[in-house]
Amino acid sequence: MKAPRARLVLVHGTRVSGVQWAAHRRWLEPEFEVVTPDLPRHGQSVDIPFTMGAAVEIVARAVESAPDGIPVVLAGHSLGGYVAMTYASQHSDRLAGLVLMGSTAVPSGPGAAVYRALGWATETAGPERMTRFNDRILSRISPPEVAGPILREGYYFTDIPTMWAEVMAGGRPDLLDTVTCPVLIVHGTLDQVAVNTRQYAAHARDCRVRTIRGGSHLMPLTHPWKTSAIIAEFAREVT
Repeated sequence: MKAPRARLVLVHGTRVSGVQWAAHRRWLEPEFEVVTPDLPRHGQSVDIPFTMGAAVEIVARAVESAPDGIPVVLAGHSLGGYVAMTYASQHSDRLAGLVLMGSTAVPSGPGAAVYRALGWATETAGPERMTRFNDRILSRISPPEVAGPILREGYYFTDIPTMWAEVMAGGRPDLLDTVTCPVLIVHGTLDQVAVNTRQYAAHARDCRVRTIRGGSHLMPLTHPWKTSAIIAEFAREVT
């Protein structure tokens, strides 16, 4: 009898929903069950006000609904990485592994400046200008199978400063002190939101780091096949 598939829970970043992972899902699903929840103020959760607690609750449902005995690997990108890290800090016993992508900047000092700049730029430009800007950039940096679903669904701009304020309030490396499952940190060499990767890695009991050469903060969109391959390799190892 064939063994049940492990579950991958992939958590998106700001401004897009779980549709960020549409192409990744197609590539990964022959081997894994893939779940892509929508965080508050995104996708099907757009009417839920954003708090870290509400975001963690959504992730908890995606992880803990797996049948008994099915291992779960939780992976998050950008905002989703901080949410995943927060969940894992409380419930790592329910995880076979944790993957953090573009979410290893200490949210104070220079790190906080990055988050504030993201929120300020979104609020200042407004939804229409940001949509046009995002469409142009996404069409240039992502293959059609990745960009297409996002372009069709559109973007989510409500409460972006609130989201990053929540990260700045608690998304620090010591969240990993209580994580007992293996941790994989994936960062691009051009990712400004991964400047403190070594500090985060030092707080994890069992951590490995993978670097995507030429990858920016948007590596799941710019290097999607490489990102999926790294997630799959880690999931095979820990499950």
